[in-house]
Amino acid sequence: MRLLVRFMGFLFAAGTVVFLVGVGAVAGLIWHFSKDLPDYSQLQDYEPPVMTRVHAVDGSLVGEYAKERRLYLPIQAVPKLVINAFLAAEDKNFYEHGGIDYTGMARAGLLYLQNYGSNRRPQGASTITQQVAKNFLLTNEVSFARKIKEALLAMRIEKTYSKDKILELYLNEIYLGLGAYGIAAASLVYFDKSVNELTVAEASYLAALPKMPATLHPVRNRDRAIERRNYVIDRLVENGWIKQADADKARKEPLAVTSRSNGAHTFAGEYFAEEVRRDIFERYGEKKLYEGGLSVRTTLNPKIQVMARKAMVTGLVNYDEQQGYRGAISKLDISGDWGVKLAEIKSLSDISPWRMAVVLETSDQSARIGFQPSRELGGAVSKQRETGIVTLDGVRWARAAQGNAKGKTPTSVAQVLAPGDVIYADPLYSKEGQPVEGQYRLRQIPEVSGAMVVMDPWTGRVLAMVGGFSFDQSQFNRATQAYRQPGSSFKPIVYSAALDNGYTPSTVVLDAPIEIDQGQGAGVWRPENFSSGKFQGPVTLRNALRQSLNTVTVRLAQDIGMPLIGEYARRFGVYDELPNYLSYALGAGETTAMRMVTAYSMLANGGRRVKPTLIDRIQDRYGRTIFKHDQRECRGCDAPGGWKNQSEPQLIDRREQVLDSMTAYQITELMEGVVQAGTATVIKEVGKPVAGKTGTTNEAKDAWFVGFSPDVAVAIYMGYDKPRPLGKGNAATGGHLAAPIARDFLKLALADKPAVPFKVPAGIKLVRVVAKTGMRAGPGETGGIILEAFKPGTAPPDNYSVIGVADADGRGGMPASQQQPDSGFLMRPGTGGLW
Repeated sequence: MRLLVRFMGFLFAAGTVVFLVGVGAVAGLIWHFSKDLPDYSQLQDYEPPVMTRVHAVDGSLVGEYAKERRLYLPIQAVPKLVINAFLAAEDKNFYEHGGIDYTGMARAGLLYLQNYGSNRRPQGASTITQQVAKNFLLTNEVSFARKIKEALLAMRIEKTYSKDKILELYLNEIYLGLGAYGIAAASLVYFDKSVNELTVAEASYLAALPKMPATLHPVRNRDRAIERRNYVIDRLVENGWIKQADADKARKEPLAVTSRSNGAHTFAGEYFAEEVRRDIFERYGEKKLYEGGLSVRTTLNPKIQVMARKAMVTGLVNYDEQQGYRGAISKLDISGDWGVKLAEIKSLSDISPWRMAVVLETSDQSARIGFQPSRELGGAVSKQRETGIVTLDGVRWARAAQGNAKGKTPTSVAQVLAPGDVIYADPLYSKEGQPVEGQYRLRQIPEVSGAMVVMDPWTGRVLAMVGGFSFDQSQFNRATQAYRQPGSSFKPIVYSAALDNGYTPSTVVLDAPIEIDQGQGAGVWRPENFSSGKFQGPVTLRNALRQSLNTVTVRLAQDIGMPLIGEYARRFGVYDELPNYLSYALGAGETTAMRMVTAYSMLANGGRRVKPTLIDRIQDRYGRTIFKHDQRECRGCDAPGGWKNQSEPQLIDRREQVLDSMTAYQITELMEGVVQAGTATVIKEVGKPVAGKTGTTNEAKDAWFVGFSPDVAVAIYMGYDKPRPLGKGNAATGGHLAAPIARDFLKLALADKPAVPFKVPAGIKLVRVVAKTGMRAGPGETGGIILEAFKPGTAPPDNYSVIGVADADGRGGMPASQQQPDSGFLMRPGTGGLW
C-alpha cells in the first residue's frame, strides 16, 4: 500500500513536471511567435485600395479605374442575406467564438493525419477572424508557423475590435475572382447589381468563391460552381436563415452571370473618360487614381454625347464613302466552322450597330453574310451563328476607289463582294427610317478622321467630346491632342482685335491683290482669296468676314499689327505665342479643337474668360470635396436656421474680362452673317440663332466649323491623321464638310430650345445701314438694309472721304517684321475716310 502511494506520488510529480514543462513549452512557443507579430492596431485606420468612379451629369457611370476593383461597403449597408451566406460558407459560429474554432481545428488536424504523405493540401480551419489576420497582416504561406501566428493574431483582434468591424474588413477585402475585391465590386462584376439586389442564389454563389474563385469560374467550371453554390444554400437552410421553399427555388436558378466591362460605361464616352483619367492622374498621381476611391462628377451630358458622336461619325462616313470602296478588311477561309475563325479577327467594339461579318455566298442581287460570334465570359466562342443578307441597295455606294477617280456604281453585289471577304455591316433602313429585318448595308472604316468638342460657353464645361471615329481603333484624342491649322476659323480673333481697337463693322478694307516681302530671303508672299483671281475692291468688315476674304484679313492684320493679334490670340487661349508673320492671321498656326471652342465660348458669353473643364467636382472616399471647377462666390447661399426671408443669393463672378462685351456682341453679329449669307449657310437649317465661322487650310488638308448658339458652343474639324488634301474646290471646304456635321448636331441639341436671340449688351446702338457699303441708310431706303451694332462714340459713315490712293498694283511691299499701315488699304474706324 505504501508502495502504491509512493508510486502514485511519483506519477503525480512526473505529471506535474510534464505539465509545467508543457506549459513552459507552450508559453515559450507563444512568446517566440508573438515577439515578431505584425501590428494589428493598423486595422483601425486601414484604408483599402478602392476604385475611382467617374459619373456623368445625370449620375450614370462613365468609367471605373482601379488595380483592385473594390468598393468599400460599411457593414450596416450589407444585407442580412449576404452576411448569412458568407457565414454559412465560411464560419457559421463567427458570432460565438473568440477568434478560433477549436472544433474545426481538431477536425482539420485529424484530416491532416489521415492524408499525411499524400501531398494533398491541408484543409484549413480558419475562422473569418483568422482570415482577416492572414489577408491583412500575414502571407499565404502553408506552414504551422503561419497558422500559429494567425491564431495568435485572431485572438488579439477579437479582443480589440467588434465582430461587426472584423466582418466588415473581411467582406471588403476578400478576392472573389474576375478582378473583384470585396462583395460590392463582385456583385457588380458578376451580376451588374448592387448587393441589395442579390437573390439567394446569387448571394450564395458569391459566398462560395473566397476559398477557390478560379476553380469556381461561372463559365469554365459551371457545374462545380453550381454544386458549391447549392452547398451554401443548403447551409443557409440548415442554420435556419432561409426557408426550405426559398432554398428549393434558388437551387433551380441557372448561374446567369452578366459580365461588366472595365471600360467606359457611357455609350460613345470613351474619349471623354480617358481624358478625365489623364486629368486625375496629372492632379493626384497614380496611387490616388487607382486606389484612392475618388468620386468624380464630370460635365459629360450623355444625351448630347450621343448626338455629337452620331453627327460626327455620319459626317466622316459620308465623306469616306464618297471616295469609294477600298475592299474587304481581309480574306477568310469559310470552309468548316467560319465562326471560330472570324472570332479570331480583331473587330472594333465601340462602333455599334456596325458588326463584323464574313461573306458566305454572293449573287447579283444579294450576299449572305455570317456575323462574328460573341465570346463568353470564359473566353470561349459562342456556338450561336447569326446570318443576314446584304442587298444591292446596301452596296450601291461602293464604287471602286481608284486614286482621285472612282469607278462606276455597281449593278451587282458580286461586283463588290466575294465569299470569304471580311467586312462590316449594319442594318439597312427603309425610307421611313425603320430597319428592314434581316437586311444589311456594307460599311467600311473611314480613313479620314476628325474631332468635335461641345461646350457650355458660360462656364467652360465640356458637354461632349468626340476624339475620332473609334476609341478602340485609336486612343489618340484628336479633340485635345491633335494640333491642326484652323484656317479661316481663326479670323474672328483677328476681327475681334480690330473691333476692340476702334474699328467698326462698317470699316471698309480694300480687297485687291497684295504682295508681302517676307524678308530674309523668304521671298514674296501673295495671299489669295478662295475664289482666286476675283476681287471686290472696297468691302466692309462684315462682308469681308462673311465671304472669308483673305486679302482683306491680311491688310487688316498688317494695319493693326501682328503683335496685337498675337496678344488677343493668347488672351483667348488659341495660341500661347503667335509669330509675327502675316500668314498666321489666316490661321497658319496649329491649335486644337478644344482651344478653338474655348475661344469662341468667350465670344459667346460676352468676353468673360472661361477655363475648359471636364470635371465639375471631385470627392475623396469620405465624401469631402477636394476639387470644384466653379470658383464663383455665392453670397447668401448658406441659410443657417432655414429660410427667413433673406435677400436673394448673389453669384460673384471675378473672372477676367478678356474682350469688351460690346466687341463680343459685334463679332457675334458678324458671324451670324456668316451663317445667314456666307460660307456657313448650311447652318441656317438649324432654325435657331447661330453664329460661327468655317475654315479651310492650304490644299484643303483640314476643314473646320466653329460656332455657337446662346447656349452651346461647338468646334469641329475633319482631316486625315497624316494630312493630305480632302479634295478640290467647294467640295473640300469647311462649309461643305464640317458645317453640315455641325448642322446635324445642332438640330438635335437645340431641338427643344427656344429660338432666343443673342443678348444685346448695354451701350450698343443698333443702326440701320446699307449692307453692301456699311453706310447709314436713308430714311426711305428699304432694300439691302440691316441693323448694325455700334459702340458709343462710333457711327456708320454718311459718305466716303478719300484721304489717300492705293498703290497702282495694290502691293504692300514691306517685310512682315516692319509692318506699317498701308496707304489706301483701310477706311478710318467710324468714318468714311481711306488711309
